[in-house]
Amino acid sequence: MTVTIDAFATRSPPQFAGPAEERLHRLQRLAATCRILGHRGLSEGLLGHVTVRDPELPDRFWVNPAGIAMQQVRVSQLVQVNHRGELTHGHGSVNPVGLLLHTALHAARPDVTAVCHAHAPHASTFATLGRLLAPINQDAAVFHGLQALIKAPRLVLDEAAATRFATAFGDKRVAIHEGHGIFTTGQSIDEAAWWFVQMSQCCEAQLLALAAGEPSRYDDADADWLAATLGAPKFGWLSFQTLWDAVIASDPDLLD
Repeated sequence: MTVTIDAFATRSPPQFAGPAEERLHRLQRLAATCRILGHRGLSEGLLGHVTVRDPELPDRFWVNPAGIAMQQVRVSQLVQVNHRGELTHGHGSVNPVGLLLHTALHAARPDVTAVCHAHAPHASTFATLGRLLAPINQDAAVFHGLQALIKAPRLVLDEAAATRFATAFGDKRVAIHEGHGIFTTGQSIDEAAWWFVQMSQCCEAQLLALAAGEPSRYDDADADWLAATLGAPKFGWLSFQTLWDAVIASDPDLLD
């Protein structure tokens, strides 16, 4: 028997009748992502930001407003901004650094539908080491060859620095920003959210392994296979559905 992604395909991505229906779907997943990161302790204070591109207006994206705890975000509270940083729908403020970084990434990468970043404790700590995740276990091997290491600019306070950040990100799926933390992207908000949760867990596991000794690792060929299979966008989307089922069962008010 040959293992393929189809063996895990318990459901399929939805089909939409139009952009309004797809927009609502994306906003629901965005709010759910915020709740999931908040409940898992992967975000603190004002600095977590998750964005998803609007399905009808590609130069605009939706984001959680600053000042609302991630575990309390509702669909009705999400705001829309354009690539000039102007609020185009909703009420509330947006993290200015997050806006710079996400705007630059969305502008540079039309293939990216969603971007996740929050100050997850273990991911932020791992980012201080200035190295990529090594394929020491199956979960980390999923990111093999798909990571960017961004050493500069370390601080992003203007559009020029944000453009340098996006350039350093290149065509990779995820990035470790030295001294800052991790960024994950996806063809869907579901996928980007799953990679963020998984990568955060991998950072924790790698810190523990490095503290205990010198961990073994998958060889490149096996790591490449895992990245191509369990790291495929479809597998990321499928994996997120288990998180969606759990959060919607416990937090139905997020759809308000």
